[in-house]
Amino acid sequence: MYDAIGIEVRPTASGDCRVTVAGELDVCSAPAVRTALRDAVSRHDRVEVDCAGLRFCDCAGLSALQSAAHAARTAGTELRLYAVPQALARLLRHFRIEGVSVAGQPPPGARPDVPPSRRTRDPTATPATALLR
Repeated sequence: MYDAIGIEVRPTASGDCRVTVAGELDVCSAPAVRTALRDAVSRHDRVEVDCAGLRFCDCAGLSALQSAAHAARTAGTELRLYAVPQALARLLRHFRIEGVSVAGQPPPGARPDVPPSRRTRDPTATPATALLR
């Protein structure tokens, strides 16, 4: 675990999986996120990734998401990102990462790693659904 990233993987009641990623997804933290997401998509039919607490994502972080999307396509798993920051949504659209869908809000019952007192509404966060379809 790196200081700049928080990763929580929890199975849901339906047997699927919810992964919460908070902090900075960069060259230092990307390997841990890549491993967590690839493990999740190999074990579940659907993986929901809550990005509400994600503050930064560089090209290594984008590569980790692309790797997870490839693993999801190979495994036949649905990979869905929620509450994706606008800058990351733009990168996902630009690079046309297939196998991932993007939705606006976290799934019901999601527990963000960022305490409510520290969360602020990001005016640039996208409410768009399925940006990559």
